[in-house]
Formats: sequence, structure tokens, C-alpha cells
Amino acid sequence: MDNNFSDKHIIDSWLQNAKPWVVAIRENEIESRALLTNNAITDTVLQKKPKTVLDIGCGEGWLARKLSSSGITTLGIDVVPDLVDEANRLGGGLFKLIPYEQLSQGVIKEKFDVAVCNFSLLGKESVSKIFNYIPQLLNEQGHFIIQTIHPINGCGHFKYEDGWRKGSWAGFNQQFAKPPPWYFRTLETWKALFRLNKLELIEILEPVNSHIEEAVSIIFISQLVANKKPL
Repeated sequence: MDNNFSDKHIIDSWLQNAKPWVVAIRENEIESRALLTNNAITDTVLQKKPKTVLDIGCGEGWLARKLSSSGITTLGIDVVPDLVDEANRLGGGLFKLIPYEQLSQGVIKEKFDVAVCNFSLLGKESVSKIFNYIPQLLNEQGHFIIQTIHPINGCGHFKYEDGWRKGSWAGFNQQFAKPPPWYFRTLETWKALFRLNKLELIEILEPVNSHIEEAVSIIFISQLVANKKPL
């Protein structure tokens, strides 16, 4: 395997690119987010009517600020100090510097109505660990919601099989450098992660860009306690 393909290299890239990312979010430079995916994940979380939300990989905290306008209390966690600092500066929630792997150590004591990952599950081992920890962090019948790269449209010209892929900052400003790699998962692999961790996948959404008639992302909605037949 290429030495540049690892969870560590994802973190290293984000440590380097945190400041231009803050600017890109503030200036709405990412077209797909501004037009579709931001509203898609916000609406999906709001439909569950949570009182408390855990935002895993919260970045600069935009989602927490959006949810706070609906009276929702959000704890955001991230591994990048500059992003957590910016989130705390802007407010709208409580934000802590917590690496994903520390979730297993009881660092977070409370439980939540919804745990959400919005384009923040890009690694290999780290993603498996998060799935393993999630049941400990949800209230009874709590929901785990993920928005991520669509397995079909995100596959590109590669074989449709799990594996590391090179990252890209195409479409971003020139301040970005060394794009993070990401670990591609097929749809069946995503489904298996839910099954293996006592999470029932109850709905899959595919936000579609009407201009190009393609799904720009996929949203998985799962529940800790079953009330529907899993997909």
C-alpha cells in the first residue's frame, strides 16, 4: 500500500488545510454544499426532532450553529485544533478537541438523540472504530446519521471495490495543499458496518443535483433500537 494512504495522512492533511477550509465554508466556496448537501443533512437531522446532537468531525461548527436556531443542543468534536478553536469562537454549541479513537475511553459521558457524521468518515480503521462506539453514545431509539460520498458516483474509473483513493482539492482555492486520501467503501460494505454494530439501517437518501441529474452524496439513517425492518 502507498505510504501516503492511511488514517494518519488524512489528519495530517486537515491540520495543514484547516485555515483555508474555514474561509471556504465562510465564503460558500463549495458549490455542492451551498446548493444541496448542507441543507440535506440539516433537514435529515431536524426530521428526527432531537434535543441533543453529537456532531462527529464537526469542523468549524456550521451544523451546530444551524441546529441551535431550532433549540437543539450540540456537542461537536474534531481532531483539528484550528477548526475547534474557530467553532468555539463562533459559538452555537460546545466544541471539544477529541480524536475519534478516544470515544472508546469514556471521554464523552452523556448520550445523544442523534449522532451525525457529515463527510467526516474518510478513513479506514477510524471509521470502523466509530461504528463500534456509536451504540454507547445514543439514547434509546437514538439515530446515527451519515452523509458521505456516494459509492456509485464516487467510484470514478476504479473497480467497484473497497480501497484507498487519492484525494483532490479540485474546485477549491489555491490555498489548499496535500489533499487527504480517503477510503472507498461499496454500498454493501457500508450496510455491513451498520449490521455488525447493532444499528438498523432504516433509510437511505440520495440528494440529487437536478442540473447534472446525479446523486451528489448518500445519507444513511440508522437507529439503535429497531422499529422498522432493516434494509
